[in-house]
Amino acid sequence: MGRQRPDTEAITESIDSGVAELVPDLGGRNSWTLRVNGTPQSHVDLDDPTYLEFEYVRRLGHIVDLTAPSRVLHLGGGALTLARYVANLLPRASQQVAEIDAGLIAFVRRELPPPPRVKITTGDARAVLVKARPGSFDLIVSDCFAGARTPAHLTSVEYVRQASAALAEDGVYTANIGDGNGLQFARSQCATVRAVFEHVCVLAEPGVFRGRRFGNFVIFASHIGLPMQQLTRATAGDPFPGRVEHGTGLTKFIGGAPVITDETATLSPAPPSGLWGT
Repeated sequence: MGRQRPDTEAITESIDSGVAELVPDLGGRNSWTLRVNGTPQSHVDLDDPTYLEFEYVRRLGHIVDLTAPSRVLHLGGGALTLARYVANLLPRASQQVAEIDAGLIAFVRRELPPPPRVKITTGDARAVLVKARPGSFDLIVSDCFAGARTPAHLTSVEYVRQASAALAEDGVYTANIGDGNGLQFARSQCATVRAVFEHVCVLAEPGVFRGRRFGNFVIFASHIGLPMQQLTRATAGDPFPGRVEHGTGLTKFIGGAPVITDETATLSPAPPSGLWGT
């Protein structure tokens, strides 16, 4: 499906939010990295959709492996890396992808056609959640970035409540965010998700947890519980091993960070110059 052989030159396209590039991997693999305005957004291996290059996507893949969702909502599309992963492992699963950039959707559809049973719509994540029927999804993945930053209106407790309403009783909410020195944003995001869900954990590389460098935090949440032992084991076994904080460890990590509301929400911190293509 899609391009059948690796090319040697990047494919560039003007999209609604700027410029998108598909950069081929060297070494003969039929795989591509999507960059939007210079920021790497997705990596796709067309020959092996189960290969996940980015460490934070591997964390998201773990929750797919452990929960086997049959109805998935992806808020933020990119090159559909996780949707391809789900389609390969769970071919009967239905998936919906919401992507605000119509030009990006058209570009990806043309160059890297999506797998079957993946419905792609143009729209803002919150607008999609508002229209979702209660209990519609088993897994919601919030992975929305404007450039290298999460939009403010997708960081509030009101947003998380909307996601919760769209989940089945045993569904899982996930969010990918970036933070660095001080970690105030990541701490507040964990506090915000925990204000809605009874069971919450956050995953990151140890150096990112210590604030030594800017990186990804992946938050998982559920109303009925999470497969903590299996998740911890899978995360520790990654090529870039991660740490999982939950329970008292998560409480300590949050400290006194406040819950974020629509009135107090801000963009996530910008990564340091030169990181993530910025």
